[in-house]
Amino acid sequence: MTIHREGHRMLLVLTTVLVLINVLIFKAFDESIKVRLLFLIPSLVVFSLVLQFFRNPSRKQHLGNWVLCPADGKVVAIEEIFEDEYYKDKRKLVSVFMSPLNVHINRFSISGKVSYFKYHKGLYLVASHPKSSTENERTTVVVENGTESVLLRQIAGYVARRIVTYCKVGDEAKQGGEFGFIKFGSRVDIILPLNADVKVKLGDIVKGGITEVAKLS
Repeated sequence: MTIHREGHRMLLVLTTVLVLINVLIFKAFDESIKVRLLFLIPSLVVFSLVLQFFRNPSRKQHLGNWVLCPADGKVVAIEEIFEDEYYKDKRKLVSVFMSPLNVHINRFSISGKVSYFKYHKGLYLVASHPKSSTENERTTVVVENGTESVLLRQIAGYVARRIVTYCKVGDEAKQGGEFGFIKFGSRVDIILPLNADVKVKLGDIVKGGITEVAKLS
């Protein structure tokens, strides 16, 4: 397992701050082990939590004629919606909520070409809230390959307030490849055609680039 590039700078800053704080505490309370531990133990816990958040585990991806899950997390919505930003018609929505304990790398669900990208300013409702899909800060990415089209929407949450998207219109999308990252808890929506055969259920725990979300006919 490696550390994702989005975490390098933050971990460096965090390490520097925690080391400085603990050095000052150790000097100020050089005869009190209890006071030293009172700061050292929380520092190690905070560092460990941030470290695991930016982990980038090695995975054997199941590539093929499937729509793969774009993120780790829990399926919190499966429903028919009217998609009014790009398709302007009825579609199937599968929504995945990522807690701060999940891997937060976002991956392309299918291979093809990025045909649409847009960033939207918005609110910071709790990412599991149904209205977060249309009212929160978010980005929309559409991948098409001639016969199939999938819309992926990164949604910021109450805690997650930074969405990173690496792709732009015209880029080649490789199924399972990274297209973005959301920091500290968030949500990703997968918008599918109505005839898509959804394979996941509400409450399922899914993994980005591995779990088969749907089959397109």
